Amino acid sequence: MLRAILSLFGTVFSLLTLAIMVIALSIGAIFHIYGKDLPSHESLANYTPPTISRIYSGQGRIIDEFARERRLFTPAEDIPDLVKQAFISAEDKNFYTHGGYDARGIAAAVVEAVRTRGRTVRGASTITQQVMKNFLLSGDRQLARKIKEIILATRIEETLSKEKILELYLNEIFLGQNSYGVAAAAQTYFNKTLGELAPHEAATIASMPKAPSDYHPVREKERLLQRRNFVLREMAENGYISDEVYKVEKAAPLRSVQNGDFDAFSGELPPRDYFTDEIRRQLSQDFGEGEFFTGGLSVRATIDPEMQLRAAQALRRQLESYDRSQGKWRGTGLSLPEEALASEESWRKALGALAVARDIDQGGQWYPAVVLETGDQEMRIGIEGVPETEAEPQVVPRKDVAWLPGDFKKTFKRGDVVHVRRMVDDDSGAFVRWTLRQVAEVQGGFMAMDVNTGRVLAMQGGFSYQASVFNRATQAMRQPGSSFKPFVYAAALDSGYTPATIVIDAPIEIDTPQGLWRPRNSSNKFYGPTPMRTGIEQSRNLMTIRLAQEVGMDVVADYAERFGVYDNMGQFLANSLGSEETTLYNMVAAYAMFANGGERVRPTLVDRVQDRYGKTIYRHDERDCVDCNDPTLPDNRGPRIVSDRERVMDAITAYQLTSMMKGVVDRGTASGAINLPVPVAGKTGTTNDARDVWFVGFTSNIAAGCYIGHDQPRGLGRSAYGSSLCGPVFQEFMTEAVKKYGGGPFQVPPGGHFLKIDRFTGARLSDDASGDYVVAEYFRDGEEPVFGIMFDGGFAMGNDLDLFNSGSREAVQEVITSTGEKAKVGGKASFGSMSSGGLY
Repeated sequence: MLRAILSLFGTVFSLLTLAIMVIALSIGAIFHIYGKDLPSHESLANYTPPTISRIYSGQGRIIDEFARERRLFTPAEDIPDLVKQAFISAEDKNFYTHGGYDARGIAAAVVEAVRTRGRTVRGASTITQQVMKNFLLSGDRQLARKIKEIILATRIEETLSKEKILELYLNEIFLGQNSYGVAAAAQTYFNKTLGELAPHEAATIASMPKAPSDYHPVREKERLLQRRNFVLREMAENGYISDEVYKVEKAAPLRSVQNGDFDAFSGELPPRDYFTDEIRRQLSQDFGEGEFFTGGLSVRATIDPEMQLRAAQALRRQLESYDRSQGKWRGTGLSLPEEALASEESWRKALGALAVARDIDQGGQWYPAVVLETGDQEMRIGIEGVPETEAEPQVVPRKDVAWLPGDFKKTFKRGDVVHVRRMVDDDSGAFVRWTLRQVAEVQGGFMAMDVNTGRVLAMQGGFSYQASVFNRATQAMRQPGSSFKPFVYAAALDSGYTPATIVIDAPIEIDTPQGLWRPRNSSNKFYGPTPMRTGIEQSRNLMTIRLAQEVGMDVVADYAERFGVYDNMGQFLANSLGSEETTLYNMVAAYAMFANGGERVRPTLVDRVQDRYGKTIYRHDERDCVDCNDPTLPDNRGPRIVSDRERVMDAITAYQLTSMMKGVVDRGTASGAINLPVPVAGKTGTTNDARDVWFVGFTSNIAAGCYIGHDQPRGLGRSAYGSSLCGPVFQEFMTEAVKKYGGGPFQVPPGGHFLKIDRFTGARLSDDASGDYVVAEYFRDGEEPVFGIMFDGGFAMGNDLDLFNSGSREAVQEVITSTGEKAKVGGKASFGSMSSGGLY
């Protein structure tokens, strides 16, 4: 009997031993099979996660950020122990003791699955296993993936320290609300740094890895609260916090940015605008889109926030003024359905969900609003984010839209979405009423830059970035019109002509494949022999064409390409009047080279770019500061900056042209629009039918330019000129720029001398001559100017041509138009003034 029992036990033992051996061999075989061809875990030692690229102003303030995954990488040593302990308690309490996987946890998960017959399958992955899954494997729930995960976890535990593994985990994990990593999550949910988190806040973030969407702080607030308290209890049981702290933290309410308990970090950033978006566009080209959005770049922008605001306001003011003069209401083109107007709660929710511009601050913040009721004399509205009060009733009176023709009630319908802003008393600032506004249909661009460094100080690419992201300062290809003429005159001055050279202003006929081209002057008059200075001051088209013909369009094209206006300019005479399209960005940069004496300057929106480690990988200004490190440098003297920039234009030519363009502002086409306390030079531009109007100008240190036109080009009206539309924008901006940056006389280069000239005839005058007809021109030393020679470009001037005489006036009469309105018109055109095209 005993032998039988022993034999039975021996058999059982043998079977058990054999089973264990089989199981062990099977497990070994499985691990051997799945352990082959696994991804290398060694790359994790050099992990560089995708992180946010940030743009800073010159004062070091964050003005924008770009990222595909919003992550702020934080080294393990900078992550507070409290945060680490919260995640370890929530996800892997044995993290510091296991070797990559938790056998007891796996066994417990298996038992739970068997007990519930598969209805409950809970994870048993350690933090190390989650790192493997997130970095090297897929997230599918398969046994094969789990085995690979365990194998890789054991390997990585032998390679990296626990702190390094925790660093990978806490920076990589997704925690909801487009937040990756604990630092971004702390900012997203609480607008705090990691070091500022309280235990219950750290526990809240540690609750998220399980399923961020299932623990939304607003939609699933109660569920998140229960999970947070569970994590706090685990922290207390693990000895990370005391029982007293646990009780206090558990009693704390669940507060978050999403519930309105804290201000959002994004609210501290200014709205994205054309400037920072252009930085994104340019750096994505330079470094690659992937590197820009994931490389954690620190970008120091050239923007002056104060002047950027001035640029936006100046351009918007003019666009809105022109838009209102057209007397047409377009609104936003959006409306709310009747069911959304049933209650205040419903229309506020529906209004907040609409994609409508919210970045406009012009005379005050513009708010989206919805028309609730339209009466005979007033309209009741509901305004987004603004509660109605007795002191500020949300109504718009009929008189507010007196600029609109037509019936008040027919123009506005219940449910229409509009923009409004507060109207306040100019003196006291007291509320007057709510006033209707609309985004202008006409668009434009503005840009200002330092003429010596190329630093772009301000850029506005349209009325509102949120209404239209298309940047008209850098992307819109438009005809510059007469603002291109300085490049024709520059080519002539460098070819031996002088500001006093006489050019014929008389009719021209050119036979082209498209028919006979008869260009004309804006005034429809001819002025005969005229000095070059007067030609550019008064923007004479016929003189410019003759000059281009004399110099050669190949030379003019070379100059335009040298200054960066065009890459490959067509050599057609019409292009001398600015008929070929370019960008405002190119034009302002080219004018800056006139202002700095003819040196190459490249516009930039970025001073410096640093990588995630703080290494400078791009710096714009490569000039050498000779005295910057000299301790003996007097306080009243600035350091010497040595420039080795390419010269694109002779310094004397640059000064001659600048002097002529100063005449444009002093007494020429821009004289009625520009009036600054420092010398200013510039040029207006107006194309056929005023489809595009321009003004580009500069002081001794800042160049700025404006263009205005419809995105789908069409005429702006008979009274639209570069001086009347863009001139006020330049004037408003530069008034403030001069206050901040100053300005002075344009520097006279050595190698020349001044002679007094009659600006109407080009005749040499005595040194003591004075009067409004006298101008001091700068001539090169050793080149005695020859007076009295006239250039006609090969186009003859008829002897019987009726020329406009100085002091004469055009016969103007008042007529009644077909619409019953009065208008003033000039005399009938003669043969010489008739035109089939041309720009002015």
